[in-house]
Amino acid sequence: MSTRAPTDLPRLVDVGLIPALNLLTALVISGLVIWVLGEDPFEAMSLMVSGAFGYGEAISYTLYYTTNFIFTGLAVSFAYRCGLFNIGGEGQAVLGGIGILIAALLFKDLPGLLLIPLCIIFGAALGALWAAIPAWLLAKRGSHIVITTIMFNFIAAAFLSYLLVGPLRRAGAQSTESEDIVSAAQLMPLHDVFAFLGMAEGPANMAFVIALLLCLFYGVFMNRTKWGYELRVVGQNPAAARFGGISANRGIMIAMILSGAMAGLMGLNEVLGVQHRLVTNFTSGFGFVGIAVAFMGRHNPIGIILAALLFGALYQGGAEMAFEMPAITRDLVVMIQGLVILFAGALEHMYRPALNRIFANPKKIEAAR
Repeated sequence: MSTRAPTDLPRLVDVGLIPALNLLTALVISGLVIWVLGEDPFEAMSLMVSGAFGYGEAISYTLYYTTNFIFTGLAVSFAYRCGLFNIGGEGQAVLGGIGILIAALLFKDLPGLLLIPLCIIFGAALGALWAAIPAWLLAKRGSHIVITTIMFNFIAAAFLSYLLVGPLRRAGAQSTESEDIVSAAQLMPLHDVFAFLGMAEGPANMAFVIALLLCLFYGVFMNRTKWGYELRVVGQNPAAARFGGISANRGIMIAMILSGAMAGLMGLNEVLGVQHRLVTNFTSGFGFVGIAVAFMGRHNPIGIILAALLFGALYQGGAEMAFEMPAITRDLVVMIQGLVILFAGALEHMYRPALNRIFANPKKIEAAR
């Protein structure tokens, strides 16, 4: 028996048509801005697509960005399914990156089969710890989760700056960066793993595969386990959760710990996969874009992958478009990304009333009355 409310939309409309309409609206408005600037919007969009998927290296860069967005999108979704809005993905990713680097430096003599799992554990643990503190403050003191998580971003950034000008700074370096990690800790590039497919060289690495496996974990955990069920109940109806003997505080802690762990693992892509060291601002706003990825993907693992791929294409294709068209500046590319975030996030329900009138079942609506 369907559990949809009488005025709910069919699932295909909710997870497919609405995001597509929101994306189309953002692209149409972006095209109008490009036209006002005197450029051909169709040529601009063609350059964006070809810049993201038109050749091997572009695909690799698109997958590299996609990987970061999957991690941060999962982080937002784990918390949101428990009714929490985690804005601290940036800070949790920073702490995760620090943990990954510390593990890579402390255990550098170990073989890669042991060293990389240790880096994963350290990254997830520090990211989880950084999310657990605001979770505890909410559960025990009633602090606002949005305020505490966003303020923890600034603390994490300051802590990273301190480490990179002090204890972790590369000896004799002029820039703020850490020592390089050993080759055993470095994740294999995808073009090495899938050389038989003729994949071109680029920054995409095995962190992408890890991100996909975490999407599978997210789907199984949320839909097939007791803990996932409890988190969803707490998020949907805290009163019903209490009546059923489910601890809301325990749900908050579990959801935020898992959320922070997902964000912390973003450091795998940067520290072990691409940079091979820790640098300032390595998160580059990926934690905030993860919010749009989670909501555009409807907190569904497949949806998150597709939304992350879209934003990865926008990042890579936008850079290509700015390079090829002089009138299109990097700021305009950021504006296009912002419009997608606006319509996918803040205005995601703009088309819902009209679609409800088209697709809602009148008999069910009448029966509900």
